[in-house]
Amino acid sequence: MFKRRKNSFIYTLVLACAFLLLTVNLSFAATTATEAKHYTELQMPPLPDVKLPKYDRMTLKNGMVVYLMEDHELPLVNGRAVIRTGDRLEPGDKIGLAELVGTVMRTGGTLKRTPDQLNQMLEQRAASVETSISESMGTGSFQTLSEDLDRVFGLYAEVLREPAFAADKLDLAKKQEGGSIARRNDDPNDIAQREFKKVIYGGTSPYARTTEYSTLAKITRDDLVKFYQQYFHPNNLILGIVGDFDSQKMKSLIQAKFGDWKPSTTPIKPQLPKVVQANTNGVYFVNQPQLTQSNILIGHLGGQYDSPDYAALDVLNGVLNGFGGRLFNEVRSRQGLAYSVYGYWSPKYDYPGMFIAGGQTRSQTTVQFIKAIQTEIKKLQAEPVTGRELALAKDSTLNSFVFNFEDPSQVLSRLMRYEYYGYPADFLFTYRKQLEATTAADVQKVAQKYLKPDSFITLVVGNQKAIDPPLSQLANQVTAVDVTIPAPPQS
Repeated sequence: MFKRRKNSFIYTLVLACAFLLLTVNLSFAATTATEAKHYTELQMPPLPDVKLPKYDRMTLKNGMVVYLMEDHELPLVNGRAVIRTGDRLEPGDKIGLAELVGTVMRTGGTLKRTPDQLNQMLEQRAASVETSISESMGTGSFQTLSEDLDRVFGLYAEVLREPAFAADKLDLAKKQEGGSIARRNDDPNDIAQREFKKVIYGGTSPYARTTEYSTLAKITRDDLVKFYQQYFHPNNLILGIVGDFDSQKMKSLIQAKFGDWKPSTTPIKPQLPKVVQANTNGVYFVNQPQLTQSNILIGHLGGQYDSPDYAALDVLNGVLNGFGGRLFNEVRSRQGLAYSVYGYWSPKYDYPGMFIAGGQTRSQTTVQFIKAIQTEIKKLQAEPVTGRELALAKDSTLNSFVFNFEDPSQVLSRLMRYEYYGYPADFLFTYRKQLEATTAADVQKVAQKYLKPDSFITLVVGNQKAIDPPLSQLANQVTAVDVTIPAPPQS
């Protein structure tokens, strides 16, 4: 009897506690629900000031510029050299030369070590040395454990100073590039990006031309050596190193490995290609019958990062793009014309970039999609953005600003890039101040000044038979673009 009463008492107590907890939870949930706010009403604290990590900059007697930034968080050291060169400087009949130089510099070994020996020495230390040449610069990088720094840095210096350009590795690289040529029409987005550049810059422009079998066949080992000798000099190079090292010891190591490298006796100031827009407007079409949707790019020639209006143009990008952006809200969400849609003022450092808008849509909504983008851009020019749009665009852009300083390697890379292109070291901080001061009137002003919707180039990669209404609704003449890959020359 006593046990039954005791069990009944415990059972009643448990029920009472459960009821009390439920009441408290419901009360808390109700209170929380009444206090919940829309995300636009949330008050965020101001962004903190960003400070650069401590770094050293020095210039060797041979003209080589060096940046050093210690970071002892991990036992690693990373280095990166940037060389004033690029594939835009290669001769027009040997397109692909610069890329091959960048590849075979590393894969071809050095004058002291075969490719296999170099690879084995790096693999034993879990280290890497890589080289490449892109459109407007060459790069050579290394990564190593701090305990292996001396040895790996020596190998790195060999690759930069004494590449062997082994003939068999050149043949292999040419075959691999030939494979890339054969596959370059596999992705409709790649076709659109490539052909849009040709329409904007011109097919023979160094900023749009493509490697062909014929240009690849003309490239010899002597061409690689000549190109290398023209640009790879210490007074044409900036080296940056970040990681777990002592700066004084690092300076001694750099002096030992690079101090006796002879500089070029004449300044290297290559003449950059001139840039003009090859076509002022028009509609261009690449027929791909297998597609069920169209890949679309719209735009015209743009500008550079050093434009005084760059900050306002960046805010304009924020108004157009992302969740809450005009193109997303109108073209994707309200009209349901695309899963992705975008429009960006995309500048370059030392030549004009592009304003480029686009996305993918069903074949049947191609024309509607293009008109919708044009309409939104014209609206941006016709009236100021709202206060909410301006605040959202500025906040998202400013919040992303801090990601420029996530780690020391990123900061050092940016400092080197600014020096490489002749920008002031505080460029990013000046940009931030201009960004914070941007107004709705500024955004409308740059939209009116820089965007030319009536002169847009439009390029569509899609299925001609499935596009209905046809592209002729957009222009009296639609120019067909032939993307047939020229056959390799007969050997």
